[in-house]
Amino acid sequence: MNRFQKILMATDFSDASAPAWRRAVEMAAENRAELIVAHAFSAPHYLEAGPMAPGLYEECDKHLRAEVSKKLQLLINDAARSGVAAHPLVLVGNPEEAIVQAAIENHVDLLIMGTHGRQGVSRFFLGSVASRVIATAPCPVLTERADHAARDRRPVEDRVMAGAIA
Repeated sequence: MNRFQKILMATDFSDASAPAWRRAVEMAAENRAELIVAHAFSAPHYLEAGPMAPGLYEECDKHLRAEVSKKLQLLINDAARSGVAAHPLVLVGNPEEAIVQAAIENHVDLLIMGTHGRQGVSRFFLGSVASRVIATAPCPVLTERADHAARDRRPVEDRVMAGAIA
């Protein structure tokens, strides 16, 4: 019997998501599970944007959604090459809240996401979407830490604070 029937993989399209993507496809294939690939973004706010010409806000939102959809489709195609049935899900709103809500609404058995592996001061100030998802998700959450090569692309200040540079 397959342990997982529906897996949600949340991605921010960064290099830190790559190990989580590989794990999601692997686990979906092993379990013959449906794979939902989601990306959450915060829509631009009228107040933050300042004065805009009529229709510009809607045009920006439309463009953002189209770009996210294109990137998700590349992942869907990659999953198909591995024999995994996957479909995209574009989420709008606070990422951790949108991801958890998507897990609830889609009745997922497992949520997979990458983590940037921030530590020290940068984690204190920036927080962690992954840690907030883990705390509120209705299902198990598997996090995959960024590859060493991806972590080394962090700003020097972050690497110094994390002890990666002597």
